[in-house]
Amino acid sequence: MKAFTLKAMAKVNLGLDVVRRMESGYHEVRMIMQTVDLYDELTFERTREGICLETDNRELPTDERNLVIRTVKRVMQEHAFLGGVKITLKKRIPMAAGMAGGSSDAAATFHGLNRLFSLGMGMEEMKKLAVQIGADVPYCLVGGTMRAEGIGEILTPLPDVPDAYLAVVKPDFAVSTKYVYENLHVETRDRHPDIDGVEAAIRRGDLYGMCAHMENILETVVEKEYPVIAQIKGKLMENEAVGALMSGSGPTVFGIFKDREAAERACRRVQACGLAKHVFSTVFTGTTCIEM
Repeated sequence: MKAFTLKAMAKVNLGLDVVRRMESGYHEVRMIMQTVDLYDELTFERTREGICLETDNRELPTDERNLVIRTVKRVMQEHAFLGGVKITLKKRIPMAAGMAGGSSDAAATFHGLNRLFSLGMGMEEMKKLAVQIGADVPYCLVGGTMRAEGIGEILTPLPDVPDAYLAVVKPDFAVSTKYVYENLHVETRDRHPDIDGVEAAIRRGDLYGMCAHMENILETVVEKEYPVIAQIKGKLMENEAVGALMSGSGPTVFGIFKDREAAERACRRVQACGLAKHVFSTVFTGTTCIEM
């Protein structure tokens, strides 16, 4: 089979709640996940033997620290196939940003190997393997608008979100997901984000209602360490955003706008204030892991 390239789409959280810490050490969550039109590119080709990962980002590891390599090895444990694989990764999704870049790359790897070696894996089999790689990987296999529960692997499809434009702002630092969850202390929280309210607004096609209910419980930890998160949200809201939220465990913040010009203008103003260098506009999308 000739080499082919898949897009691995980024995501944002339109709502994120942590219900409790389980005995296993994992956290039970309730989230609304949404893919956006920002993607990495993964090219797959067969080789005689071995696993080779090449990337255009020097900061990205190419050994077992990378979820792509771990995915290949996990699939190899389940399915014997002849030959090896070379994967070339063009990185576009910001790293350690709360946008599931690594998880999306892993999801694309499941799809890519399934096609490259004609493995015949169905979606349910891939999901069972995917959750062993990372909690966001099952969602990234399917993308679109989803409620995610459990540790992120219990997925319920939702209607498409209303059309909108996004200004996405990645501050110039990384946030440790482990640190955020360890410092959340969910048992002391007397209120939680209204995930049901976000979902209800999506179901009735109400963009303003969706934005009014958006909340991320992890912001309570991250904003204490990095006040710039609140500053970015404030700047986006000052510049006509309908709503603004931190995605995942951060530090990426996104604002939702009714028109493209307003989103692009907000991007320029955030950059001009020096709050972040990595700023861009995009839109919601319902696709994931699609061929280029």
